[in-house]
Amino acid sequence: MKHMTIPALALLSLSAPAWAEITITDLRGREVTLEAPAQEVLLGFYYEDFLAVTGTGAVDRIVGLSRGPWAEWRPKQWEIYTAAFPQLADLPDVGDTESSTFSIETALATDPDLVILAGWQYDALGESAQQFDTAGIPVLVLDYNAQTLDAHLASTRALGKAMGTEDRAEALATLYEDMTADTAARVETATSAPKVYVELAQKGPDEVGNTYAGGMWGGVIDRLGGTNIANGQIENWGPLSPEYVLAEAPEVIFLSGSEWLNRPAAVPLGFAADPALAQERMAAYLARPGWSDLPAVQDGEVYGIYHGGSRTLSDFAYFRFIGKALHPEAFSDVDPQAELAQFYADWLPITLDGTFMMHAE
Repeated sequence: MKHMTIPALALLSLSAPAWAEITITDLRGREVTLEAPAQEVLLGFYYEDFLAVTGTGAVDRIVGLSRGPWAEWRPKQWEIYTAAFPQLADLPDVGDTESSTFSIETALATDPDLVILAGWQYDALGESAQQFDTAGIPVLVLDYNAQTLDAHLASTRALGKAMGTEDRAEALATLYEDMTADTAARVETATSAPKVYVELAQKGPDEVGNTYAGGMWGGVIDRLGGTNIANGQIENWGPLSPEYVLAEAPEVIFLSGSEWLNRPAAVPLGFAADPALAQERMAAYLARPGWSDLPAVQDGEVYGIYHGGSRTLSDFAYFRFIGKALHPEAFSDVDPQAELAQFYADWLPITLDGTFMMHAE
């Protein structure tokens, strides 16, 4: 809490609502205690999830950011949010754990009453995170990256409790749980398990990008009733040989694109992405040697999907897009793009603008 004079504290005690102490179990099993809902948050990650759960005035409650994962990993998304909320660009940047630039000193200088970190950020900080405890600043760890229903729901409810927006968090958790259940029920009716190949379309068609097994898109394919050709070939992520992909003859292909900077051959998907350019870049992948013989290419079952769409509260829409590609009859009445746009209209302070999922022409 910021330092205040005795008269200021007295005035505050007369005007502020009385809050009971808040105790939360975070996504690392830690017990986190707050005196009241957080008003001055150092936000490490899960930016849109924070905004969705906190609601009106959310940006005004941020006092510092780990900016790199937002501004550098999702630059177009960052541009849209800073256009809507210019104060975001003026917030102190505490660095990020991925580039080993996270500064505890800078973080402490923001004087937050709560630090929110992703599980991977907290794990990377290791013992350094104890400096927040020493300073009396609670740290709440969330983990949408776990990609499990339980972790999504627990992260959402923990965030709502910390921010004093429990009703809003519960509504979001219910929406996510209901959409997940509906997706699972549709998959249960499917009678086929098509062979699927996913590639991170970042390097361009002349280099083989990573695919996924077990986690990220690989885990999603497993849950949605596809047969992931990467299973048993890699651990978590990594490239497959071109020869193996051709031999496996996938029936459905997903090219995962994003807003990467300085990637002139990448498939551009996400905020402000040009669909015509995305189609052009995907066509270059389809022109790879031997790909014209793949069932997915011959049957027109190649899709682009936004790489930043997973591991968020809105990822159910992307999963339903994949489900519809794998099992079109089971998802015939589902419009994933419309569901995604509706999520933004209902829960986020910007309008969805860009190309996030598409069918290669």
